[in-house]
Amino acid sequence: MPFNGEKQCVGEDQPSDSDSSRFSESMASLSDYECSRQSFTSDSSSKSSSPASTSPPRVVTFDEVMAAARNLSNMTLAHEIAVNENFQLKQDALPENSLAGRVRHIVHQAFWDVLESELNAEPPEYEHAIKLFEEIREVLLSFLTPGGNRLRNQICEVLDTDLIRQQAEHSAVDIQALANYVISTMGKLCAPVRDDDIRELKATCNIVDVLRQIFHVLDLMKMDMVNFTIRSLRPHLQRQLVDYERTKFQEILEETPSALDQTTEWIKESVHEELLSLSETALTPGAKNSSKPSLSPTLVLNNSYLKLLQWDYQKKELPETLMTDGARLQELTEKLNQLKMIACLSLITNNMVGAMTEGLPELAIRLKKISAVLLEGMNKETFNLKEVLNSIGVQTCVEVNKTLMERGLPALNAEVQANLVGQFSSIEEEDNPIWSLIEKRIQLYMKSLLCLPNPQKCMPAMPGGLTVVQQELEVLGSQYASIVNLNKQVYGPFYANILRKLLFSEEATGKAEASSSAN
Repeated sequence: MPFNGEKQCVGEDQPSDSDSSRFSESMASLSDYECSRQSFTSDSSSKSSSPASTSPPRVVTFDEVMAAARNLSNMTLAHEIAVNENFQLKQDALPENSLAGRVRHIVHQAFWDVLESELNAEPPEYEHAIKLFEEIREVLLSFLTPGGNRLRNQICEVLDTDLIRQQAEHSAVDIQALANYVISTMGKLCAPVRDDDIRELKATCNIVDVLRQIFHVLDLMKMDMVNFTIRSLRPHLQRQLVDYERTKFQEILEETPSALDQTTEWIKESVHEELLSLSETALTPGAKNSSKPSLSPTLVLNNSYLKLLQWDYQKKELPETLMTDGARLQELTEKLNQLKMIACLSLITNNMVGAMTEGLPELAIRLKKISAVLLEGMNKETFNLKEVLNSIGVQTCVEVNKTLMERGLPALNAEVQANLVGQFSSIEEEDNPIWSLIEKRIQLYMKSLLCLPNPQKCMPAMPGGLTVVQQELEVLGSQYASIVNLNKQVYGPFYANILRKLLFSEEATGKAEASSSAN
C-alpha cells in the first residue's frame, strides 16, 4: 500500500488546507455561523464530481466502477486493520452439511485415495507425490525473509523435483525422509502456536496422512504469516490512516461522481431540522428576534452523527463516508437500545418499590443482570420484546418479594405486582413516556460527548435516571466519540464542501422568501 510519499489528493471543489483547518477549528470550538462562514467562502471552482454540482452527469465506464470498488475495498480493509485491534484473517470454513462442503470433501478424499494407491502400487508411482513436494517447496520458500539465503538454498537442494524424479525412476527415492525434512523445516519457520501441530506430524506414521496434514498445517502457517503482517502494519496504518482514507475516497469520488449523494442527503436532513428548530424558537414568546438564523455547521454535523444512534441499519442505507464503520455503529446502536431498556426498567422499579428496597444495591445489581440476560438479542426480528418484558416484570416481582421477606417486610400485593408487570410490558409501545424520557437523556449525554475536545479524558455529567447503566454507557459513548472524531478528521473537507453549499443555499432561499413577503 503506497503510504510513504503519498500526497493527499485535493480536488478543485475541495477547500484548501487553510480552509480545512479553519473548518476543523470551528468543529472543535463550536463557533457561530459568522465565524464558520469564512471557512466556507474560500475561492474554489466547482467540478463535476461535486455533490451539488449543476454540471450534467458524465458517463461512468465499467473500468472506472471497478477501480472505485477496488479503492473502496482497500480503504475498508485498511480502516478495519487500523481501528480494530482484534482484527485478523481466518480460513474460510464451509458449513459442515452444505453441498459445497460435501463436494470439497469428496474431491479431496478422492485425491488422497489415488495418491495412496499409487504409492502402494508395484512398482510405486511417485508423480503425484513429486508434484506435492514441489508445491510444498514453494510454500516454504514464501515464508523466508530476504536474508534467509542459507535455508533457501537448502530447501531448493533437498526438494529439487528434477533430482527426486530421477531418483524415482531408479526406485531410490525416500518419500518418508523428504516428509521428515519438510516437517523439521516447518518446525523452524512456524509460530510457537503451531508447535503441537508439528509434534502430531512427527508422530504420524502413514505417509499419505503425513502429507495431508502437512498441507493443513502449511495453510495455518500461511494465515499466521498474514496476521503477523497485519499486526506489524497496524501502527503504520494508524499513523497514516487519515491521509490514506481521504486520498482513497477522493479517488472514488473522481471515478464515481455520485459517491456523496447519500452523505449529502444525511446532512441535508439535519440542516432542515435545525432550521425548523430555529424557526420554532424564534416564534416562542420572549425569544430575541434575529435578522437571520445562526445555524452552526458543527451543530448540524453533530446532529447528523446523533441520527446514527437511531438508524435502521436493516432498511436504511448509510452515508458513504460511514460505510467503513457501519458494522461498529450498528453494534453500538444495538447495545445502546439494550441499555435504554434496562434504564427504563430500573426507573419504573425505583418509582414503584424504591422506597421499600432503598439501600439495597445488591438487589439493583441482580435485577440489572436479569434484565440484561433476558434482553440479549432484542434487536433480532424474531425477538418477542413484549413477552420478554412481561417475563422480566414477573422475575422482578419475585426478586423484590424475596428481598422484602428476608428483611421481615410484607411482599408486594397483587395489584402492585400487576401494575409493575403492566408498566414493563408497555415500554415497547409507541410514544411510551418513560422510553421517550430515557431516550432524550441519552441523546443529551451523547451530544455532550461530541462537544468535548477529548472525551477519553473528561466525560460529561451523567443525566438523572441513567446511573444504573453509567459504566456501560461511558464505555459505549467513548467508542462512539472515537468513531465520530476519526470520521471528522478523514472526511472533514468533504463535509465542509457539502455544508457550504447547503447552508448558503438555505440562506439564499430564506432571503428570497423574505423579499417575496416584503413585496
